[in-house]
Amino acid sequence: MYTSDAFLVGEIQSAELDRANWQITSFYVSLTDEATEFLGLKHPFLGKVMVCLPVGYIGSISDTAILNKTKLEMRELKECKE
Repeated sequence: MYTSDAFLVGEIQSAELDRANWQITSFYVSLTDEATEFLGLKHPFLGKVMVCLPVGYIGSISDTAILNKTKLEMRELKECKE
């Protein structure tokens, strides 16, 4: 997954599905080390930081997902709510 200005955010690991209408509502993304640092998140000793991005933040998706947000706009993204 990349931002609209070509910053590598991470890799989609899974998605959340609304079974009532069979639509994906959000994606769970494991952040790269660079994205974790840029967003000011604490990197765990083992593993990656996982974030939840609502499907509305996705501009396009095929082999690669492209967000409709820039690298700087990523800092302002709200987290997914259960």
